[in-house]
Amino acid sequence: MSKQYETVIGLEVHVELATKTKIFCSCSTEFGGKANTHTCPVCTGMPGALPVLNRQVVEYAMAAGLATNCKITQRCKFDRKNYFYPDNPQNYQISQLYLPIARDGYVEIETDRQKKKVRIHEMHMEEDAGKLVHDEWEDCSLVDYNRSGVPLIEIVSEPDMRSAEEVIAYLEKLRTILQYLGVSDCKLQEGSMRADVNLSVREAGSTEFGTRTEMKNLNSFKAISRAIEGERMRQIELLEEGKPVVQETRRWDDNKEYSYPMRSKEDAQDYRYFPEPDLTPIIISDEWIAEVKAKEPEFQTEKISRYQEEYKLPRYDAEIITNSKKMADLFEQAAELCGQPKKVSNWLMGETMRLLNENNREPEDIPFSPENLAKLVNLTEAGIINSSVAKEVFEKVFAEDVDPEQYVEEHGLKTVNDEGALREVIEKVIAGNPQAVADYKGGKEKALGSLVGQTMKAMKGKADPAMVNEMLKQCM
Repeated sequence: MSKQYETVIGLEVHVELATKTKIFCSCSTEFGGKANTHTCPVCTGMPGALPVLNRQVVEYAMAAGLATNCKITQRCKFDRKNYFYPDNPQNYQISQLYLPIARDGYVEIETDRQKKKVRIHEMHMEEDAGKLVHDEWEDCSLVDYNRSGVPLIEIVSEPDMRSAEEVIAYLEKLRTILQYLGVSDCKLQEGSMRADVNLSVREAGSTEFGTRTEMKNLNSFKAISRAIEGERMRQIELLEEGKPVVQETRRWDDNKEYSYPMRSKEDAQDYRYFPEPDLTPIIISDEWIAEVKAKEPEFQTEKISRYQEEYKLPRYDAEIITNSKKMADLFEQAAELCGQPKKVSNWLMGETMRLLNENNREPEDIPFSPENLAKLVNLTEAGIINSSVAKEVFEKVFAEDVDPEQYVEEHGLKTVNDEGALREVIEKVIAGNPQAVADYKGGKEKALGSLVGQTMKAMKGKADPAMVNEMLKQCM
């Protein structure tokens, strides 16, 4: 590659709002459910059925706009975006083109290289389409309208990102903000946060944008990173060969790690937008904005500072824990219950993260209660169970949210502090391992570890390792 190239990336992020009902009707938005059971004449586009706007959708969109430093459009309205596709029952989508609810915002991101602001061009409300299910056995496509009419906000960034690292930092920041607000769970695997990547390349130093492509079908941060790298290389290869980059929408196949064209990129006029005749404009008062602003929670940045000050946590711990609202809430509640914030942090940073990774789960999926984590911390700190038993019990707490106190009692896992019983076991271990005893007396410290291990095994792990250590030394 003789020339140096710069990648220019902008994102369109669709976020499903966490309202109980759809944007223009009272059908449930719950994920899953039997096909076409969360539907009515409005969200299946029946003739004569009229939309009624869900006020909560407007509030959630305003909250997201304010938290990302956007200006709220105080007189905004809906438009019809016309397109014909089987998963779109009315043959149009109700969206916002001309007067979106929020504009001109930004979020601040931090990567290894720098801090920077990624500008948000606009944020608009719209309804989701249904879902096509392709049946290869029957060679046909079926449509499920459960998702049709689920409220979305689309967050359109400026082309301010230059690498996959910056894109992931931006998406993580957005996800954290939206989860803290409670406006969306942002689960990529369930489609409640979806990102389309607009990407072009240009020679380093050039101010002109290259021809961009849009990539769809990206449902994990790893897929987004791979897609960016794959598309960047594809475009550079075309330019190096003197071939043009075609403006089009491409679909990323994460298994093959390749994107292929879906259709040429439409422009706004192709959708024949016009004002939605069945919905009146939305008038947003200063008072309403102030009311939404006043409900803002403590966000991650403030929590990190407070955790360092109030709980004396290292910054690293505070950043990891506050990266997920679920984990931050769990930490605060458990710390309050047991009064041991650093110990709670250790369990979350260590065993919890390990088990989440092993089970391929997100922090939002943590299944156990703060009460049970606090009880486990108390049991360990009081010396009722030792650290290896605590880990064994925690695995059970993680899997089934069992009550650790009850579990320890029922399974006889309490640490044995009976000196007489322990001395008896230790004397047997010493008598049965003359070589290890001789090695230890000859200055080999490792030999003590072997004797401790055998004693713990004989005690079924229910002794205090420090006490075993001490008593072995006394008895030899």
